Amino acid sequence: MSIVECRLCGAALTETFVDLGMSPLCESYLPAERLDAAETFYPLHVRICPDCLLVQLPAHVSGEEIFSDYAYFSSYSDSWVAHARRYAEAMVDALGLGPDSLVTEVASNDGYLLQHFVARGIPVLGVEPAGNVAVAARARGIRTEVRFLSAGSGVELADRYGRADLVVANNVYAHVPDLLGFTAGLAALVRPTGLVTCEFPHLLRLIERRQYDTIYQEHYQYLSLLTARRALATADLTVVDVDEISSHGGSLRVYARPAEHAGEPSVNVKSVLDAEAEAGLHTLDGHRGFADAVFAIKRELVDFLLTARAQGRRVVGYGAPGKGNTLLNHCGIRSDLVEYTVDRSPHKQGRFLPGTHIPIHEPDRIARDRPDYVLVLPWNLRTEITAQLAHVRDWGGRLVFPIPSLEVV
Repeated sequence: MSIVECRLCGAALTETFVDLGMSPLCESYLPAERLDAAETFYPLHVRICPDCLLVQLPAHVSGEEIFSDYAYFSSYSDSWVAHARRYAEAMVDALGLGPDSLVTEVASNDGYLLQHFVARGIPVLGVEPAGNVAVAARARGIRTEVRFLSAGSGVELADRYGRADLVVANNVYAHVPDLLGFTAGLAALVRPTGLVTCEFPHLLRLIERRQYDTIYQEHYQYLSLLTARRALATADLTVVDVDEISSHGGSLRVYARPAEHAGEPSVNVKSVLDAEAEAGLHTLDGHRGFADAVFAIKRELVDFLLTARAQGRRVVGYGAPGKGNTLLNHCGIRSDLVEYTVDRSPHKQGRFLPGTHIPIHEPDRIARDRPDYVLVLPWNLRTEITAQLAHVRDWGGRLVFPIPSLEVV
C-alpha cells in the first residue's frame, strides 16, 4: 500500500477509519448508450491522520473531474431551499446586511441560497465550479463566477468584486481536496471584520447514526469541530461560534472570523468540543469500530431485499442521491432487487445509477406501478419525502429506510 500524506498536517496516513471497497463516482449517472461501456471504480478507503485526527479520503479523483459538470441542483429539495431561506434571514438580521453589503457564496450551485439575499436588495457573488449549474443561477439573476476557490482565485475575486461582509461555504468544506488552499481562499474573500460560515456533516453524528453512505469520492474529509477549527486556523480564521443543525443527518454550522477581530469563542464551541471528546473523537482509538456498524447495515438491507424478492414483492427506490450510490454499490444491489428508482430532477431522469445500472424514472412512475416497498435513499430528507409519498399507503405500500438501521414504515 502506498503511503498517503494528510492534507492538513502532512503526516503519513497509516490508519484506517473504514474501507468500503471500490465504487464509481457517485454523481456519474449513465445514459443508455454507455451501459455497455467500462466504468472506472475508485477506492473508498477512508483513513484517519494519527497526528491531527482528520478523517479523510485520498484524492483519487480531482475536484475538476468531479465538479466541473455536476448533476446535483440544490433547488430540487424543497426543505433545503427553506433551510437556506431561514439562514439568509438570520444572517441579514444578525449582521445588519443591506444594499451596501456583499455576500459571497462559495459552491453557490443554482442560486438556491443567494436568491434570498437578492430578494432583500443585498449584492451577492456566487462562486460555482460547475458551469452547467452556474447557468441556472445566472438565469435567476445571481451574479456567478465559474471558478474553483483557491488562495489565488480568492485574491483575484476579492480584487474584482471587493471583500465580503459574509462568506458562505455550505456543504463544500468537506468537498475540497486542497483544504489549505481553499481555506486561504475563504480568508481572502472576507473583510477583516467580516464573517465566514461553513456547514458540513458532523463526524460525530456520522458515527453515532451509522451514516456510512455519506462516504464517497466527492467527500474528501469528514470533519469534527476539532479538525475544522484546526483547518480554519491555517488561514488565521478563528471559530467564534457553532450551531448544531439537523441537515444531512446532523451537521455543524461553524462561524469564523479573521483572528485579529475574532474575540472570545461562545460557550457553544466548548460544548461541542466536550461532546466530541466524550465520544472519543479527540483520540485515535475513539474512531475505531465503525466497520462493524457498517456491516450490520449491509446485512440488514441485503437480507430484507432477498426476502422480498423470494416472496415476489416489488421494491423500487426513491431518489438518486450520491449517498444512495455508495449504499447500493457497497451492498452489491442491482435491478434484480431494486427495479428502478425515481428522482425529481429532470437532469437525472432517463439515466442509470453508476455501477448498479438501476434506471431512474420520474416520480409519477411509483403511483402507476404501485410497488410493495419504496426504498428511500435520501433518508436525510425523511420528513419531506414521507409527505411526498403519502399516497403509497393507498395500496398498502410501505417505505423502507436503511439508515441508521432498517426500518419499514
